[in-house]
Amino acid sequence: MEKKPVQRSMRRDRGIFGRLFLLFFLFFILAIVLIFAFNFQKEEPTETKTSEQKEEKKREPAFPTLSETIDQKVQGVSVISNPNSLLLVVNKKRSLPEGFVPQNLVIPNVEFSFSGEAEKKYLRQEAAEALEKLFAEGEKEGIKLYAVSGYRSYDRQITVFNQHVQEYGEAETKKVSAVPGTSEHQTGLAMDVSSQSSNFLLTEQFGETEEGKWLKENAYKQGYIIRYPKGKEEETGYSYEPWHIRYVGKEHAAYLYKQELTLEEASR
Repeated sequence: MEKKPVQRSMRRDRGIFGRLFLLFFLFFILAIVLIFAFNFQKEEPTETKTSEQKEEKKREPAFPTLSETIDQKVQGVSVISNPNSLLLVVNKKRSLPEGFVPQNLVIPNVEFSFSGEAEKKYLRQEAAEALEKLFAEGEKEGIKLYAVSGYRSYDRQITVFNQHVQEYGEAETKKVSAVPGTSEHQTGLAMDVSSQSSNFLLTEQFGETEEGKWLKENAYKQGYIIRYPKGKEEETGYSYEPWHIRYVGKEHAAYLYKQELTLEEASR
């Protein structure tokens, strides 16, 4: 009779231990499930992001590479082989072919900062039409822009460059003015722009005006870029020029604007 309580106690202990073990086992299984679910959720956005990045990569517009658009070198300067391309890259190290004159030069129907006939009123037709739309969009938003200087022939660039050298010296001139043959203005795709608020001058202060700020944020919508942006001097080889816009087409301009890239960087 005395052994029965002990046996009941042992059975009770085994029952409690069994339930605790079962509880622990269920806890263990639940923990594994939660960890697996957490890791799955954590990895899923990464996979989605990777997929989105691949899709974005597919949508990136193509740029001719700098190396594949070189025809020859003359006195250490590369001569480009695609002077008629909207995406050509002309800079201090990359020159236009000798005697190059762009096709389809026209005068855009916009207001200029000066009157009378002048070579610098001209642009390639595609760029001229886009400039008209850009200025028109500005006016809708109360922004009045003026064209200052577009196409510049090789001979005219010689005159401009030499004038700057006489005034500032060759070293300073090369920071802001191109050696003849290496000027974007000769392509017929570039236009210097200013405003009445900046006295129609081409200075860095233009970038601080309402018109200059608007141009920076909206030029890409009509296919233009700020060709020499602030902070990219090492890439472009030129000082910051908020007034100098260059036509590349809407798709490529939007990409460069959103990625904050220069033509040199996108063309590598």
